[in-house]
Amino acid sequence: AERRLRGRLHRTPVLSSRRLDSLAGRRLLFKCELFQRTGSFKIRGALNAVRSLVEASERAGAGLPRAVVTHSSGNHGQALACAAQEEGIPAYIVVPRTAPRCKQDAIRAYGATLVPCEPSDQVRDGETGQERSPAARRDSRLHASPQSRAETATRVVLETGGVMVHPNQDPAVIAGQGTIALEVLEQAPEVNAVVVPVGGGGMIAGIAVAIKALRPDVKVFAAEPRNADDCYQSKVRGELTPNPHPPDTIADAVKTSIGPNTWPIIRDLVDDVLTVSEEEIKRATRLVWERMKLLIEPTAGVGVAAVLSEQFQAVPRDVENVCVVLCGGNVDLSSLTWLTDLPGKAE
Repeated sequence: AERRLRGRLHRTPVLSSRRLDSLAGRRLLFKCELFQRTGSFKIRGALNAVRSLVEASERAGAGLPRAVVTHSSGNHGQALACAAQEEGIPAYIVVPRTAPRCKQDAIRAYGATLVPCEPSDQVRDGETGQERSPAARRDSRLHASPQSRAETATRVVLETGGVMVHPNQDPAVIAGQGTIALEVLEQAPEVNAVVVPVGGGGMIAGIAVAIKALRPDVKVFAAEPRNADDCYQSKVRGELTPNPHPPDTIADAVKTSIGPNTWPIIRDLVDDVLTVSEEEIKRATRLVWERMKLLIEPTAGVGVAAVLSEQFQAVPRDVENVCVVLCGGNVDLSSLTWLTDLPGKAE
């Protein structure tokens, strides 16, 4: 994966903040994937997957894939659209109607065909976590389709003859996300732990494989919203335990449950799972905006909230240098109603 991606990505910086260090009681290092192409880490996996498909076609003496297809709340959709555009391959992205407008616009800007579907959480808005208006709910019902994102994507694959590139269970996607770890180990060799937000688990699975192969002494922590704690429940129970209901969380990019390909890696290689409240996510996100001047999306705030949590205080003090992956910065600025509802300051 690293070979395929060489020269195609930004080597994102690792930044620090004395104020956040003092709040955490440790040295924090922030891997800034919000500065990555398309605004999130997702381009790593998407590019690796598309390049893998192109190389396989070339080896077989066949033409380019007829299309690539995925379903995404936004970031993977943007990334796959960008990667496909670079290779001259049509892309079809199935997106919930509630996905942040900025992410939908970006998918179209990369030349992909956007296929809307109904969200699994029809009453709650995907980005803000706010109650949707009765008018919005009526509009959803008027245009409703009973198909889930996955079912819609399967239909599009059949109609286009395209190849499905799953946002987090595709092995090439997982491998691509793992290149984050290679960079972190080069940029901050003193690191003792990494903290990674988890939704479907593609990023933490890729990072865990790379870290434990190269530096097994480095701890790998998953961070997720308490309202979407399938990874935590899976680790506690020792078996894959998806969220029983559509999660209600401000962190829209981690509403997805971990899956059959990411779960065994998480089970065997991730040291612990940290869960945080909605209030903690909001405060951590605002803190990074105000103190570090980095416009992270709330999903990136999940990892920051985790290292600032009481739960993390129980981690041994010799885990001194902790890298938090700030996974993305695709914020829908028009829907930040939660910010004015947040009492007091960030600290």
